[in-house]
Amino acid sequence: MDIVSALRTFQRVVETGSFSAAAHDLDVTQPAVSRQVAALEGHFNIRLLHRTTSGLSLTAEGERMLPMALRILEAVEELGDAAGSDGAMASGKVRLSVPAPLGLYLSERLGDLLAAHPKLSVELLLREQSSDMIEERLDVEVRLGSVADSSLVCRRIGWTTAFLVASPAYLARKAPPRTPKDIKDHECLCYSRAGDACSWSFSNGSEDISVRISPRLTACSAVAIHRAALAGAGLAVLSHIVAVTDIVAGRLIPVMNDFQPTRLPIYVVYPSRRNIPLRVKTVLDFLTDAIGQDPSMCASGADRRWEG
Repeated sequence: MDIVSALRTFQRVVETGSFSAAAHDLDVTQPAVSRQVAALEGHFNIRLLHRTTSGLSLTAEGERMLPMALRILEAVEELGDAAGSDGAMASGKVRLSVPAPLGLYLSERLGDLLAAHPKLSVELLLREQSSDMIEERLDVEVRLGSVADSSLVCRRIGWTTAFLVASPAYLARKAPPRTPKDIKDHECLCYSRAGDACSWSFSNGSEDISVRISPRLTACSAVAIHRAALAGAGLAVLSHIVAVTDIVAGRLIPVMNDFQPTRLPIYVVYPSRRNIPLRVKTVLDFLTDAIGQDPSMCASGADRRWEG
């Protein structure tokens, strides 16, 4: 029995929750997955999984073995990286969680990454809130704003850029706000990432100004707020990723240019592991490069007053 291969199969069964899904990920047959797990159980003379008609769950022995199996697999990956030459290739799946607007930006560029690394695959999860990375077995997550979890490795790779916008139809009914205090007189559409949609923050270049608002529409989806703004429902703070095309086309108009939405740091976070697999390093490098290629997300940024 190839114990490393069996441990890898066991890991994928646990992560996917089924033998068939693991077989699909590993590009083998479902019986082959079943045989490897059975061989692993036979080798250690323990039962690793409860198999029922409703699904799979770890036994107590499986719970104890899983973290040890992950450490072994990480050590094997590191050994391969260290022993490999320039021909070492990233392989395996990376579970990557990102905010939805950034996911749109990255999805247009992931094809180049996958073409350059034929044995690499990426599971892109679009999340509006931070995840429990260990519980959900995420390899990498991109977060906006401060990161409170000190157990994670955290590296800043850029800054957000957003605009306060409204449609021409809405601005035909209401004069655009000139300063943050004018916002109280407007219909506000709030994209809420963390459940708190009661304030917006703006900067005039020297100070941040927070404004309490009473949103008429709140959604945990940037796409939903984007569409509501296009339909003329009110003011919205939108990422440049989703707003710029409509601004250029005149479907959305940026307002209050002297007070831009406050920029948030963009962090890449991953579990605190001493040995990072090559597949994860490859995706981390991709994220850094992709965000660095967009002037609106660079650390320095540019004057965001819209003059187009």
